[in-house]
Amino acid sequence: MLFFNFLIAFMVGGIICVIGQLLMDVGKLTPGHTLVTLVVAGSILDGLGLYDPLIDFAGAGATIPITSFGNALTHGAMAEAEKHGWVGVLTGMFEVTSSGISAAIVFGFLAALIFKPKGKVD
Repeated sequence: MLFFNFLIAFMVGGIICVIGQLLMDVGKLTPGHTLVTLVVAGSILDGLGLYDPLIDFAGAGATIPITSFGNALTHGAMAEAEKHGWVGVLTGMFEVTSSGISAAIVFGFLAALIFKPKGKVD
């Protein structure tokens, strides 16, 4: 049973990654455009109530890829909107994702201090 859970997570996460790679290779989208497309897709799926069942089915295969960030943004905004109205939409997005955003900033800064970028190759 555990192996089956790993297999499902691997397959769903892999399919999401394949979609991203196809957007770049076939659709000729830049990595930035691909990132935004996948975040928006996760947000739309959560708004339609489809992302939580995907998480229940695939576990880490649905929570690790970038689509989960869109899911978290929309999920937080909708939850806080019910409590606080329109102000909750703005605060809810950042309440749920603030730790991830903060970690990305801190670790990015630390990586910039530790590693030197490569210069131009002539």
